[in-house]
Amino acid sequence: MKRYSPAEPLVMLATIVLWLLLATATGALVGTVCSLFLGALFASEGRLYGAPLWLLALLLPGAGLVNGLLLHYGYRASTSGLDDKPIVAVNEQQGRMPLATLWIKPIAALVTLGCGGSAGKEGPCSHIGAGVAAAVGQVLRLDGELRKRLVACGVSAGFASVFGTPIAGAIYGVEMLAIGRIRHDFLFPGIVAGVTSFFVSRWWGLPYPDYHIVFEANFTQLLFLKTVLIGVLCGIVASWFVELLHLARKLFDALRERLALWPPLVPMLGGVLLVLLVTVLPTDYLGLSLPLMERALHGEPMPYLGFLWKALLVAITLGSGFYGGIATPQFVIGAVTGGAFAPWLGLAPAQGAAVGMVAVVAAASNTPIAALLMGIELFGGGSAWYVAGACVAAYLMIGHRSVYPAQQLAYAKSGWLATRQGLPVGHEKAQLSFGVLRWWRNSLRRLRRLVQRLRNRS
Repeated sequence: MKRYSPAEPLVMLATIVLWLLLATATGALVGTVCSLFLGALFASEGRLYGAPLWLLALLLPGAGLVNGLLLHYGYRASTSGLDDKPIVAVNEQQGRMPLATLWIKPIAALVTLGCGGSAGKEGPCSHIGAGVAAAVGQVLRLDGELRKRLVACGVSAGFASVFGTPIAGAIYGVEMLAIGRIRHDFLFPGIVAGVTSFFVSRWWGLPYPDYHIVFEANFTQLLFLKTVLIGVLCGIVASWFVELLHLARKLFDALRERLALWPPLVPMLGGVLLVLLVTVLPTDYLGLSLPLMERALHGEPMPYLGFLWKALLVAITLGSGFYGGIATPQFVIGAVTGGAFAPWLGLAPAQGAAVGMVAVVAAASNTPIAALLMGIELFGGGSAWYVAGACVAAYLMIGHRSVYPAQQLAYAKSGWLATRQGLPVGHEKAQLSFGVLRWWRNSLRRLRRLVQRLRNRS
């Protein structure tokens, strides 16, 4: 059998040309649409941090009702029966999405964030990216495999447009599909689309932050261990965030079923609960909370429980039925956590905030490689030594949890645990492996025999 075909280089060259054309066009479209969305968002969000309580008491429940109405009635326009989650579209639907409802989530997110709901901005952009890419695939009548790649690169383009980190955003859109596996055939389309979307968004005038954090050049093994400890802490915080989010969804679903509530009323009740909480919590935790994150990255003191307050408000916002992104809150929670606890380990608060910011993303989204690259793109190459160990430690520490319940489990994170491959993380729980269980049973038998011998001797 021949091991080499003369046609192989030509086929691979044609593949590169194909994706340069498809991914560039898709990235440009996604970057343009996301720029329009983000321009509208920046014009409305962030104006309520100092708002009086009476105004919040009107806006938050009203925004919840509007979200409920949009999501309850808007999806009746779809007759395809398809799920509109990008992960599901790639993993289960051959790159197909319900295009008739593409507009619902971006508008709902504008209402959520403009009225003070605590959520993120990247979710609508990844949704836009996936929808635009699915539409391109449908117009061009591409086959299932090409549509899957195109939707994945649309998600990457959406993330790159939001974060201002084209490579990390591209990897994030691919890595988030499954825990423990990266589709390498998705990488080139994702990177081309991400870079294109970033430059198109910047051409449209979107602002991107420029952080200047000094990282020491004389990195030591002790310093590495300290950053790993921050990663462990961030993994624990991320697991609390995920559990809070899932618990809030269960409680609001149970409340709706028990009281037989009209579905649009549930997010309105969530808005009422948010109003009650901000009577005792700072309004800094509402909306995107980007000013809070920037203060952490500038080294200002952070409250030790700040991560919990942000996580709680996000859980109530999204768990009650508001729509918004889930990655931006991870940045805020990580920056606040790292800034608060870094001095305990002898690190500068700004360094701790930068490390924590990407470590929580690595854990909660199960995207350690994208988080590492994000740290490098945001904070410079000097941060690589600091964020590498923290990102991987946080990714391991959270276990098999995720803010994306549709994320598939490809491989268990530890040889001592076992999972069934290919199932969504929201449906499958990791169990102790057979080897560990056998060792435990044998250890118990030996312990019983030892106790019996001691009793016989006495």
